[in-house]
Amino acid sequence: MATELHETIVMAKQERHKNLFLNYRNLNNFPVELLKDEGLQFLERLYMKRNLLTTLPDNLAQKLPNLIELYLHSNNIVIIPEAIGNLARLQSLDLSNNALQVLCPEVGRLRSLRHLRLSNNQLKCLPPEIGDLHELETLDVSMNQLMSLPDRLHRCLSLQNLSADHNLLSHVPRHLCWLHRLNQLSMAANRLTFLPLDLGRSRELQFVFVDNNLDLKGLPSYLYNKVIGCSGCGVLPQVQAGEPGNFLGEALSQALVGLPAEVKVVASETDSVVPLEELAMRTLHRLYHHHHHHQQQHHHHRHHTDVNLLPPIALPKSLLDLLQFPLGHCHRCSQAMFTIIYPKLFPLRHTALAGVHRRATVSFVAYCCSNRCLRTFNLQG
Repeated sequence: MATELHETIVMAKQERHKNLFLNYRNLNNFPVELLKDEGLQFLERLYMKRNLLTTLPDNLAQKLPNLIELYLHSNNIVIIPEAIGNLARLQSLDLSNNALQVLCPEVGRLRSLRHLRLSNNQLKCLPPEIGDLHELETLDVSMNQLMSLPDRLHRCLSLQNLSADHNLLSHVPRHLCWLHRLNQLSMAANRLTFLPLDLGRSRELQFVFVDNNLDLKGLPSYLYNKVIGCSGCGVLPQVQAGEPGNFLGEALSQALVGLPAEVKVVASETDSVVPLEELAMRTLHRLYHHHHHHQQQHHHHRHHTDVNLLPPIALPKSLLDLLQFPLGHCHRCSQAMFTIIYPKLFPLRHTALAGVHRRATVSFVAYCCSNRCLRTFNLQG
């Protein structure tokens, strides 16, 4: 086997191969021949599926400087060295089905990376530096032990497909609603109790799968026109008899168990006075956006139009963050909301989708900014 492997690599070196297939070779270590002398300068794709590798060599980027794809599915890789960040041309990295417990921050230096697959590992967190991967289109972190996703993920502006099924996630960062190219979001079998109020507001987001989040009882009304999976959500034993009765009260208590911490007031149709803090935030937001628009007109260079260019406002950090990324936008009129919501429920079993999602007892929730919008909101509108 060793001589056959040696010959394969020698031939690849002599004939300047761009692709090298070393799948199913029982390799315990990275082949030394690949790292000898000047290495394989022409190699672009290296496939090493189902071997017994536990790590990667530090000089990988020096010896294989033109790697575009590195496929390491089904090995025993526990750690990847910081030097991984030197693979400047790497576009696809597949470390699925390994034994990774941590992901080094240097992954954020892979500025050409488009596809990062890390499913079925033992990751408990992701480094915030993942937010530096501005070309990233696919991120798969399914089947890990993640309790949260980094807020900075919203900087991955090219992200189209995010899969995080089978983790321990309690919430989806609302910042992800600013990923305007995101087309598919999959977070089945987690511990979600609520979804960001703006989820689905982007026209680009078409597929949202949140099946088997047992405590998830409300879906933002934006998702009504999307392809959604919510089977096994909110499936606590429910009393079906005596409907509708005090249905709204019952449904409100059930559907709004999970709400973001930023929600300070859950208002109803009879509440018409918006709290002062909310009014102040809405006013500041208008000023901030006017200012930001002004900045963009004056600076044509991209690096000047960073979203962080806030006017000098003395606010606690949490409120500054809210100013930049509001809690949500009114599902009726698009007014930014920060601390108060007016919810309106549409139980799924009363909608046209009831037949499709039999194992779900969730409601669509319209989150509105005022009782006027609450009264005039219509799900099919």
